[in-house]
Amino acid sequence: MNRSLIRLTAQLQLGITLLIASGCAPTQPFFLNESPDLNYYLNSATQIEYPDVDVESLPEATESLPPLAIGNHDYQFWDLTLEEATNIALQNAKFYVTTSGIAETRQNVSDQFISGTADQFGSIYDVAIQQTTTQSVPLTVDSNGNRTLPRGVLRANQVGGVEDALAEFDAQASGFLSYSNTDRPRNSGNSAVSTSLFQSDDVTAQAAISKRFATGGVATLRHQLVYGYSNLPTAPLALNSASRVVPSDYTVTMEAQVQQPLMRNRGTLVNRIPVVLASLNEDVSIAEYEIQVRNLVRDVENAYWDLYVSYRNVATAVVARNSAMATQQFAQLALENGTGTLQEFSQAKGQYFQFQAQLETALAGSNLPGPDGAGVYGAENRLRELMGLAATDGLLIRPIDEPTLARVEFDWFESVAQMLYLSPELRQTKTRIKQQELEVISAKNQILPEVNLSLLYRWVGVGDTLGPPNGGTGEFPEPGSSALGSLTGGDFQEGAVRLEVTPPAFGARRELARIQNAKLRIVRERSKLQEDERLLVSKLSGAVRKARSHYQLTHTNAQQWQAFETEVETRLAEYEAGTRDINVVLQSQQRKAQAEISYYRALAEYSKSLSYVDYLKGTLLANSGITLREGPWNKKAYWDALERARERSAGKKLQYGVTRPGVVRQGPVRDADSVSQIVGSGTSTHGQMLPPGEFEMNAADGQVFFGDANGDSLPMDMGIVRDPMRIEDQPLSEYGTSTHEMLQAPQPIDRLSAPVTVPTPAPSIESAQPLRSPAASSSDGASWGTARRVQPAAYTAPVTTSVAEPAEYSPQPVRRKPIPR
Repeated sequence: MNRSLIRLTAQLQLGITLLIASGCAPTQPFFLNESPDLNYYLNSATQIEYPDVDVESLPEATESLPPLAIGNHDYQFWDLTLEEATNIALQNAKFYVTTSGIAETRQNVSDQFISGTADQFGSIYDVAIQQTTTQSVPLTVDSNGNRTLPRGVLRANQVGGVEDALAEFDAQASGFLSYSNTDRPRNSGNSAVSTSLFQSDDVTAQAAISKRFATGGVATLRHQLVYGYSNLPTAPLALNSASRVVPSDYTVTMEAQVQQPLMRNRGTLVNRIPVVLASLNEDVSIAEYEIQVRNLVRDVENAYWDLYVSYRNVATAVVARNSAMATQQFAQLALENGTGTLQEFSQAKGQYFQFQAQLETALAGSNLPGPDGAGVYGAENRLRELMGLAATDGLLIRPIDEPTLARVEFDWFESVAQMLYLSPELRQTKTRIKQQELEVISAKNQILPEVNLSLLYRWVGVGDTLGPPNGGTGEFPEPGSSALGSLTGGDFQEGAVRLEVTPPAFGARRELARIQNAKLRIVRERSKLQEDERLLVSKLSGAVRKARSHYQLTHTNAQQWQAFETEVETRLAEYEAGTRDINVVLQSQQRKAQAEISYYRALAEYSKSLSYVDYLKGTLLANSGITLREGPWNKKAYWDALERARERSAGKKLQYGVTRPGVVRQGPVRDADSVSQIVGSGTSTHGQMLPPGEFEMNAADGQVFFGDANGDSLPMDMGIVRDPMRIEDQPLSEYGTSTHEMLQAPQPIDRLSAPVTVPTPAPSIESAQPLRSPAASSSDGASWGTARRVQPAAYTAPVTTSVAEPAEYSPQPVRRKPIPR
């Protein structure tokens, strides 16, 4: 009766609890101190907070001076060579403020860099980050301490670095300790071998170490301890009863187990594929790092020559402004003397302000339409961004290297061979092809049946006690027997052999589809490599063509400049004599200024075109004296490497099975001179080969003939100019040491013929009105002509940024041989 009452009370309490939890509880909880306006969510949880990050800012950011602009010319010139600019950029580079790809020109990516993430741009840390990338899946063991074998096929994007891939072969220790007790009645009465109320304590402890081999097998050494105690009746061994002899017992085992796959996942070839894939991932990362360094060097050189052109624009604008000022002064004197008109004076004055505006734009830049939107200050700031310098530090970079005037010719077939071998983009694609070839092997391996052979050998010891015998020396189940003593005695040994066979599913559709997918992807990648090579050859063809075109335009614009210079001198002389209108003089001055700017642009573009050819060929870094090498490690790394080398030399080589990974590399990248020996002097196709005479357009006299519809020839003089240019320009380093000196006209020099000189006072760029001259002409005036001629170098010397001796297979500078003019 009491038991029924207790059961009824428990059921009533359970019902009340369920009723309160479901039907009687309010929809929303009630709180005594509730805030009706939810201030926490409106004023605290949704407010903008500042992150707790303490990163020291660079001095280039916090100590930068006010920007240079119109009205602020407080600086000193910093005469810088291209080699020094490249060296500083590489030394300061932690991130490469550039983009990948082989574009001839790239936009300024500083805006995207600020709003982007670190993963979007290359850095000096990328290779090390790739090497230390790990998988998210840890090494796992089963309940017996055995390493579990990987299942499925691996791809290159599923593995991390080499160390992470090698970790699959590391030994893994594991262990557990388990305790449980039993306290329950049993459906049996009390007897000599049983009791109605059963009680027991069970303890199991295990420690194991398991290692995976390159052959795919797994070896495990395992130790296990099992303890059991129960209240079952005991009886002496002499009574010949089925009862327990001792109330508790210890079982100690020591096991050695080897599991070896016989078909799927067998052999070093398949099991080392993840390591090779990880190594090739590092090769891809190194190639991407080389691309970033190469693009940075290219961008620095382009920015250097752009700044050079900006300085030349300023010099040209100064000469044009001063010439227009002198012309205006002549017009003003003529107006005062009654020999001129107000229209001529106003036109000359407007010409002066036009050149003044061009000078201001050439110096400080403008967003208004014009030839130079950045100016000297903007181009110099762009170069500083690439060099990793402060925006303004009291120095104004001035290029002192002159663009080359030497004619450079590239051997076409040698250039194509060098590009197809040295291009890092092609090397990346070839590395991915090798990865996918390994993925095909791994996919084919998965169609094999899974046949695993397991061999186990076990030593067993059982005793009444765990340690040394206590009170007796007999064997179990005698009281006082020792489990460890029984184990070390070796009287009880067991063995097991297990063969597991799991064939693929009927039809193996997933495995076959995986193989077909891997084959299709490798065919696609190979086709992309062929298209990459074709497009790169097209790019190289355009680059070589532009190099020749810019060389030709340099000569053409130089001759145009000289012709317009002579025209200006003649027009001025005629205007002084009163035989020519001022409008003709002003137009000739504009043409002369535009021709001078066009010449310097073509000259800078010619140097940039030569660099772009080397850029596509893959010889830009070698010609710049830049070699990519691994930096020094700490001392402990060298000690560890020495220890590992001694271990290998003292060990004995073990041949794993009959398979091994195939060759995935051909050794270090050779220099450009060795390319012709590696890949030949060019590529052959199955197309129609025409003799040179059937498609050559250049005749012996330098003319080009294009046939018309009637078969008649139309002669066009398109030959390469081989006459020497007589350009007498002034180096930028001789333009003074301040803005005031730079904005003055060049100093008078000796010329081949006596020029017509005009007074050219140099007002400040801030002047609103042109200055007057007391006389129409003066012998003290500076010539608005050009300065001395800069002789071209005998050859284009490579830029060097390191004095270290090159490695055995490091890229060597490729000499570019100029053709004598």
